[in-house]
Amino acid sequence: MKLIPKIKEKVWEPSLELKILRSWEKGKIYKFNPKSKKPIFSVDTPPPYPSGAFHVGAAAHYSQIDMIARTARMLGYEVYFPMGIDRNGVPVEKYTEKKYGIKLQDTSREKFINLCKTALDELENEMIRIMERMGISADLMNYYCTDAIEYRTLTQATFIELWKRGLIYEATRPSNYCYDCRTTIADADVEYLELSTELVYMKFSLEDMPGEIVVASTRPELLCSCQAILVNPRDKRYLHLHNKHVLIPIYDRMVSIIPHPAANPKFGSGVVMVCSYGDFEDVRLFRELNLKEIVAIDEEGRLTKAAGVYSGLPVEVARRKIIEDLERKGRLAKREKITHRIPVCERSGVPIEIIPMKEFYLKQLKFREKIKELAKKLVFHPEHHRQRLFDWIESIAIDWPITRRRYYGTEVPIWYCSKCGKPNLPSAGKYYQPWKEKPPFKKCKFCGNKKFYGDIRTFDTWFDSSISPLFISKFLKDKNFFKKTFPNTMRPQGYEIIRTWLYYTLLRCYQLAKKPAFSHVWISGLGVDEKGEKMSKSKSNIVFPLPILQKYGGDAFRLWNAGESSLGEDFRYSEQKIIDGRKFLTKLWNIARFISAFPEPKKAKLSASDKWILAELNQLIEKSLNGHRDFNFFIPINSTREFTWNIFADHYLELIKARAYGQGFNKDEQMAAWYTLHTCLKALLKLLAPIIPFITDHIWRSLYSKKSIHREIFLKKVKVDKKWAKFTEKLIDFNSQVWNEKKRRKLSLKSEIDIKVPPELQPFEKDLKAMHNLKY
Repeated sequence: MKLIPKIKEKVWEPSLELKILRSWEKGKIYKFNPKSKKPIFSVDTPPPYPSGAFHVGAAAHYSQIDMIARTARMLGYEVYFPMGIDRNGVPVEKYTEKKYGIKLQDTSREKFINLCKTALDELENEMIRIMERMGISADLMNYYCTDAIEYRTLTQATFIELWKRGLIYEATRPSNYCYDCRTTIADADVEYLELSTELVYMKFSLEDMPGEIVVASTRPELLCSCQAILVNPRDKRYLHLHNKHVLIPIYDRMVSIIPHPAANPKFGSGVVMVCSYGDFEDVRLFRELNLKEIVAIDEEGRLTKAAGVYSGLPVEVARRKIIEDLERKGRLAKREKITHRIPVCERSGVPIEIIPMKEFYLKQLKFREKIKELAKKLVFHPEHHRQRLFDWIESIAIDWPITRRRYYGTEVPIWYCSKCGKPNLPSAGKYYQPWKEKPPFKKCKFCGNKKFYGDIRTFDTWFDSSISPLFISKFLKDKNFFKKTFPNTMRPQGYEIIRTWLYYTLLRCYQLAKKPAFSHVWISGLGVDEKGEKMSKSKSNIVFPLPILQKYGGDAFRLWNAGESSLGEDFRYSEQKIIDGRKFLTKLWNIARFISAFPEPKKAKLSASDKWILAELNQLIEKSLNGHRDFNFFIPINSTREFTWNIFADHYLELIKARAYGQGFNKDEQMAAWYTLHTCLKALLKLLAPIIPFITDHIWRSLYSKKSIHREIFLKKVKVDKKWAKFTEKLIDFNSQVWNEKKRRKLSLKSEIDIKVPPELQPFEKDLKAMHNLKY
């Protein structure tokens, strides 16, 4: 009898994935049912930024988040997997400025906002196409946007609520300021880079005594704001100068020499000038020593009138000119090239300045211990990234400045009385734009005045995105839905935003809901290029995912990134490894086509070979499910590939091929082979389904059910004695011995050979003889 495979297509092609995608959409197989009796697994999916740089690393990150959702379904959960797009903040504005060749400061607010929306729509559509092509099982037809009226309404409502609770206040403080982004930024948005700079040694003349003292600084342009000179009290070189006075070069103004432990005798000359402000150590010292602030740099990154002849010059230009003048006046001792740790804006890459700014602050210092308590209760995947969160919480020294001087963001919902100047807040529940709208009230609640002006600031983008668990759970909108889905089950994200998105979300959700935002945190590494470098436009090393997906398919792409590195570690992009992934898909396809030619018995009397492979399968199931439960897909994909290719295909299929075809075996023996083949294939398909969803679903529906494999649960272990797994090494060694001997004798694999089955493999003798055509 000629056996015909049930799987008609001879080759697995990426084009088949498009047909499968349509079947998923038509069947709505991933639709969330809030009335389900299953336990709910809610995913706080990170809304990606449509910045024009959605590269293969970012796409891989989202494909693995999809693996979380698919795994949870197959573990028996009702999965709520919303998708959002983060459309607020500086990157959006930067992209718009570059795309249209404009500057925010030179464009009307209304026009600039509309251009941002247009640019975002184009980028957003591309991202959704990529997600669809990868097989993302989120609700992509109903994704939310953080610039939508509904989302911004909730952001403003949370601000109003926290204002009422006394957790928000306004203050003028020295703040991190990016003059390229033209806004205050939080500590979490500052990164420190080891950059080459110059240490300038300047001569300060001593008052009422001959000689001079040399001060070393990387910021000579701040001379105009110098208010003190520090020397270490134990530095013997300067003991005679304690509490004396020196003359600041160029400006000829006297300041005191103060003995203070902040001066490091080993750095530069050991003498430090305290300016407003070179860094936050200067801020601390100004407060401690009660020094009067002199603002040296303005909001455009130019020196102020306090700088005298250098007023209006950009920082870098002023620095060069001051060094030239110091040298001309004989006040320059030397210049030294050094590598210095410099704070830069994470968004623009420009060194930050510290400028006194009036901003709203959210109280966070008083919540540090509580957030640490919550963090201890979270389940981290992997565990070692928990420490990153603790380290950040420990480093917090000030409250969070939450307002920004930008256009494209959620507006601060405040109007100020033109008479008394006091802030008036509206009721929560609507979206307000005070910069262009009249207030929803007629008179000031403090003085009765009827004239107002609106706040023109927006919120920090993290103030928006940190309420994502509340928004997706319908906080303040649907109490029943919120009760079912909050706290969320899983927060997946990258390690680079632990100090921002993870921390701020825990803080905000606790302040508002008095609960942790979620119970599990899944932290992935970065997708980097083949050299291990972070992908970025500036490095011209970005690889865009859509052409790769169209060429090789979603499954090959997903298989590569799942198997490239263990959870939490960076993973390197490699087109060759995606090609290798396609080879495995072809192998799986060929195995399935072979098995599809045989019927599936409901039960069978197993032979030794069948028991052996099922014992191996049980080990695979246990190991893979442990990986799935930890959402570390590196474990199941690599374990399953190893089993499929190197044990199941290379040894078991060859071992039982003659028996499966009924060549020299009785019907019971043949049916046992069929039963085992199908049992193994079904288990493999289920273990692989969350990772490579297209091919597994196609094979499953072709052979086992009209329903999708993605509505199944994982296969439990098969009932078989685990002792049979002890034969694996012996079987592989014997098979290799026979193949090598045939090769040595220049015999074909089908040729007869005079080798005996060793005594320890006697239970497998009949299958081995048929497999190798053994003479004895």
